Amino acid sequence: MVERPRRRSQMFDVPSPPRVLREYSVLADGERGAVVDPEGRVVWLCAPRWHSDAVFSALIGGSGHFAWTPVDPWHVWGGTYQEGTLIRVHRWVSADSVIECRDALAVPASPDRLVLLRRMRVIRGAARTRMELDPRPGFGTRHLREPRLEDGVWTATGGGLRMRLLGAPRATWDPRAGLRGDFRLENGEQHDLVMELSTAPTGQRLNPDELWARTEQEWRRAVPDCSALAAPRDARHAYAVLRGLTSSSGGMVAAATTSLPERANSGRSYDYRYTWLRDQCYAGLAVAAHGPHELLDTAVEFTAGRILADGDGVHPAYTVTGEPMPKESPLSLPGYPGGADRIGNKAASQFQLDTFGEALQLFAAAARHDRLTKDALDAVRVAVDAVERRWREPDAGLWELEERWWTHSRLSVVCGLRRIADVLPGTQGRRGAEIAESVLAETRRRCLHPDGYWRRAADDDGPEAALLVPLARGCMAADDPSTGLTRARIEERLAQDGYLYRFEHPGKPLGEAEGAFLLCGFHMALATHHLGDRVGAFRWFERTRTACGPPGLFAEEYDVRQRQLRGNLPQAFVHALLLECAVRLNDASVLPL
Repeated sequence: MVERPRRRSQMFDVPSPPRVLREYSVLADGERGAVVDPEGRVVWLCAPRWHSDAVFSALIGGSGHFAWTPVDPWHVWGGTYQEGTLIRVHRWVSADSVIECRDALAVPASPDRLVLLRRMRVIRGAARTRMELDPRPGFGTRHLREPRLEDGVWTATGGGLRMRLLGAPRATWDPRAGLRGDFRLENGEQHDLVMELSTAPTGQRLNPDELWARTEQEWRRAVPDCSALAAPRDARHAYAVLRGLTSSSGGMVAAATTSLPERANSGRSYDYRYTWLRDQCYAGLAVAAHGPHELLDTAVEFTAGRILADGDGVHPAYTVTGEPMPKESPLSLPGYPGGADRIGNKAASQFQLDTFGEALQLFAAAARHDRLTKDALDAVRVAVDAVERRWREPDAGLWELEERWWTHSRLSVVCGLRRIADVLPGTQGRRGAEIAESVLAETRRRCLHPDGYWRRAADDDGPEAALLVPLARGCMAADDPSTGLTRARIEERLAQDGYLYRFEHPGKPLGEAEGAFLLCGFHMALATHHLGDRVGAFRWFERTRTACGPPGLFAEEYDVRQRQLRGNLPQAFVHALLLECAVRLNDASVLPL
């Protein structure tokens, strides 16, 4: 592999060296997300929206970061999220002091304005702290200009953004390095920094007490009580993550980041700052299992809007505003170690049949809560028509591979058509049921192995963890022999040390080609529960939910041997399936699948 030339500044002037992914926390307000390392450095933030250029891009080797940390290097870090929120509480302990720093992106948020809140308090002793603020729009290629201090507030502009900073009137501005300032805090003393980035002058007050109060109130409103569920704290955290990743325009990004590698130096680095319809359907179905919630409504609204707009040419993914994803292109940055920096995603042009199946299941779940809108009802008709026209075609499937006759895709639409038939009686419901039986009959003929288990594809007998999705959703009855045989074969061939992999890579043992896939582990828990083995389901659930770092965030994959996260984070569909497991594995009554 030919190494790309790198600018000297990229190679040696990075103020925030990379950490292992499990140590990072994430702040999010629905419109964008910030990645924060355990020392309190904000190393990733795109503005004004998820898919905009990064202002802080140190995570992938670019310039720009925001830090406020203890000066004393002899300290250890810790921290937690305030329960049911994405308010992160950092904790640093040294020989002479204990410091807490609360971080949040203020909510409710707007697409054209973000506010980052930082509140430092000394719990014991006294401490010297240092602030560094160096916004670099355009993935580190631009500096802010025209810095000015007026009435205790710094302002500057650049890259189409305006910055205001409250709380550092005695900081100094270096044209090359941004703002720098030291603070000495005494025992019990508290200090606030408030940073605003906007596309136009806002004139809004930067009052930290008011902003913190509104932010805490909004999180209390947005995240429901989960005390009756299995793993209630993790369930509430999953709600908070899903809410934080969901824009006011309705779209939920797959993750907050781009280019974090799934496997070192393998070329598998992707941009996940977009809305995959399938992922959003998973989130909506998880929420619907618990009860009606705004995340169900936004999932229905966004999914229906895309289906109505694009019909059977619906894309797998869009921007959060419903626009087409840009094509994949490289950045001139070093990238996270082992990764290759990219923006955009080539999946935008694929045909993925199962998207329609998941959408129909989502609409059926919404109907059970009496939340099926007129647009969604119209989208049902469009989706059923699309399935009828296109189910015989090869597609790229759940894993976005080469186009083949994937079994999972067909069983997914069977499940979706049956679910919608259950809630829409009459001609439309009967038509959906009839199409489902036609699809299932042909899929049985082509994809059911003579030994009774489901093949991976019409031309591939291999085990495939994606098949757990329709099995978990009840596509086949628990007493259908294919259900138990398929689940058992997947466990026998794809499980290792209590974690599950997607499929076999020829010539490589499990764990060599890629990490365990956490979505699959939670689907295995649901499929096992569907078969009536509640103890086995809990084993899968508990094992899979350990595959996170101290902040409790999940990436897409997990390196079992090294106990490390792999891929972008936080991965929305993993948190969604954790939530659904917490609902369905609990003793409390839940709505049927």
